[in-house]
Amino acid sequence: MRHIHWKLPKVSVFILVGLMAMVLILGGCGSNGQVSKPAAGVAASAADELAFYNGKTVTFVVATKAGGGYDSYGRLIAPFLQKYLPGSTVIVKNVPGAGHIIGANEIYNAKPDGLTLGTFNKGLIMSQIAGMEGIKFDLNKFNWLGDASTESRVLIVGTKSPYHSIDDLKKASEEIKMATAGVGSASHNDALMLSNIFGFKVKLISGYAGQEADLAMMRGEVVGQVGAFDSMRNMIENKEARALVIIGKEKIPELPDVPLLSDIGPADKKALTELMNSQAWLARPLATTPGIPEGRLKVLREAMKKALTDPELLQKAKQANLPVTYVTPEEVTQTVSTALNQPPEIVKIVTEAVKNAKD
Repeated sequence: MRHIHWKLPKVSVFILVGLMAMVLILGGCGSNGQVSKPAAGVAASAADELAFYNGKTVTFVVATKAGGGYDSYGRLIAPFLQKYLPGSTVIVKNVPGAGHIIGANEIYNAKPDGLTLGTFNKGLIMSQIAGMEGIKFDLNKFNWLGDASTESRVLIVGTKSPYHSIDDLKKASEEIKMATAGVGSASHNDALMLSNIFGFKVKLISGYAGQEADLAMMRGEVVGQVGAFDSMRNMIENKEARALVIIGKEKIPELPDVPLLSDIGPADKKALTELMNSQAWLARPLATTPGIPEGRLKVLREAMKKALTDPELLQKAKQANLPVTYVTPEEVTQTVSTALNQPPEIVKIVTEAVKNAKD
């Protein structure tokens, strides 16, 4: 039998090889023409980002002194964050000063490697609106990791004081001395805004961190303060203080007779009361530095979510009277963005209030 030998021109051989290569390439492409990445590659990338934390030290910045609500939450969360970042060491670093501005600056301006994160006072929203000096951050650019609590805030006064309602404060002839953590903190800004909303005179005494404000009230140095209910609870339950108004979207079951700000605030101050209520919802915000790798940010957010929903953490939080409600990073991002986007009249009120307090 004769064998027939086909002899193709050299040009045809090159064309055939080229066609075969195109088939192999297209076979690895998706419907959009992009080269598909193997699933194993995606998993390996996530695993690499998680493995990055093995042997690393993560600094959890708490923008206040030791003691008090923010510090308590930081020390509650840190060991569980470490649990979900295998091989890491998570340390709590207290960076107090300037109403949480110094601590927030440190987180924002840290090296963008995902090794610095923390919590600070959401009162910095109003500080940024007012354009306060010393701010070296933009809250819209933080990488938010979520929020640990959505508890309402309360204005309290000492039980030895003559004030039993907001109306009493409005009728007072003297200035109401209020303790605050410092210019720019939520306690400071909330006292200013309440004074503006209801028209009572206030004198802010700053520099009280953690439980120092409670002691100042008991010593009679100040009349009251504004803070998260979980931080004020002991003072109220021990009959050392009484609550006059709730800043938040919902009533507090333990305070059935205390009115909501939105229920008693004047109609012409509605926009300001809504701003205060939205801030109260962000009780314990958690953030990390802008510009860290996207995959690493995803790992951090997942670790924070697991930490804040861990049954053991929730049990410890309950024992310590620290309410924990996990809020997603997306919700925090949206809330901060909305709060910062205020009309000119609100910006003017906030700016003037902060300026007058400093003067």
